[in-house]
Amino acid sequence: MSYQPSEELLEKYADVMINFALNGGEGVKNGEVVQLRVSEVAKPLLVTLRRAVLKAGAHPIIFYTPDEFAREHYELASDEQLSFFPKKFLKGLVDEIDHTVAVLSETDKKELDGIDSGKIMAAQKALKPYMDWRREKEGAGEYTWTLCMYGTQAMADEVDLSLEEYWDEIVKACYLDDPQPAEKWKALYKDLYEYKDRLDALPIEKLHIEAPDTDLWITIGDNRKWLGGSGRNVPSFELFISPDWRGTEGKIQFTEPLYRYGNLIKDAYLEFKDGRVVKATASAGEDILKEMIAVENADKVGEFSLTDRRFSRITKFMGETLFDENVGGENGNTHIAVGAAYRDSYTGDQSNVSEEEWESMGYNNSVVHTDIVATSNRLVTAYLKDGSNRVIYKDGEYQV
Repeated sequence: MSYQPSEELLEKYADVMINFALNGGEGVKNGEVVQLRVSEVAKPLLVTLRRAVLKAGAHPIIFYTPDEFAREHYELASDEQLSFFPKKFLKGLVDEIDHTVAVLSETDKKELDGIDSGKIMAAQKALKPYMDWRREKEGAGEYTWTLCMYGTQAMADEVDLSLEEYWDEIVKACYLDDPQPAEKWKALYKDLYEYKDRLDALPIEKLHIEAPDTDLWITIGDNRKWLGGSGRNVPSFELFISPDWRGTEGKIQFTEPLYRYGNLIKDAYLEFKDGRVVKATASAGEDILKEMIAVENADKVGEFSLTDRRFSRITKFMGETLFDENVGGENGNTHIAVGAAYRDSYTGDQSNVSEEEWESMGYNNSVVHTDIVATSNRLVTAYLKDGSNRVIYKDGEYQV
């Protein structure tokens, strides 16, 4: 008989997501509206998530999709259908909801393998207004979101784990093995934020990342702060920042496979000049990588991140970015996201910043936000505004 997570475990998982992760770690409030985005295979978690929303006095809106349902859409849809944007529906949805919980779960990791990558990106590009509306509402402090994962046999098979082993990693990473996981998350963020505060205290002008086949420069930009945790993802052990994309120079070799848009990308490698990707290669999935980079502003960096191995409870490759971008292991990890920046990296009141001002500060805006991960041992040196420099990350650990 296949492994099934217990209802007790899923109740605890739902409690973390609803009563901790949303509202920046404070949980939902009475009367708020929570969108639950869950696929068919994860129905057991949907049941406990809705129960937690109702017990909190909030209102659930459920977006429930069948498994293995996407491929036929791309096979049958015309160009017009692929680019169709239900403006009134999606605008009304954004106006209505206060929070979103999205559950990552798949029964076919390569469902869209062989589908024209141009079709996939056409559908993605059509959603830009929806993404902009959500970002604006989030920037005004009126919307939060979070991600979690429900393990399936297909996901476990892809990384050569049994389903029980796969769930063991989820349980460990999310503190579901603790009687009070939310309290463990709060304690972790308190400790992690000590390093965030130390990084924020450094007047960093740019970062130099050195590793095998990696020699990358990242310009931080003015009025930036490091981010971490806050319930946006569960699990999340990283500290990250949205830099000024215009100062990205050099090359970076990624080590972790990336499952994106129903395809597998392996050994991704990017070169930057004057802030833009000028070369993108991969040993597998290179077409989808290049198609993604070709989307407007997806050839620019939106995020730079570091994970300290001492904080992360993830030691195995899971085949899902949510976990893989937070892996610890021997060397921790570095990842960058091409595409959209996180505007809450801005130190001021983002609700008063115009689109022109965001652009002038080098905050990238794109419908794409794709994290790509490297776990090779690396040295990260901060070059400060006074001309000095210091190592801030070495052997998988912060040095501040």
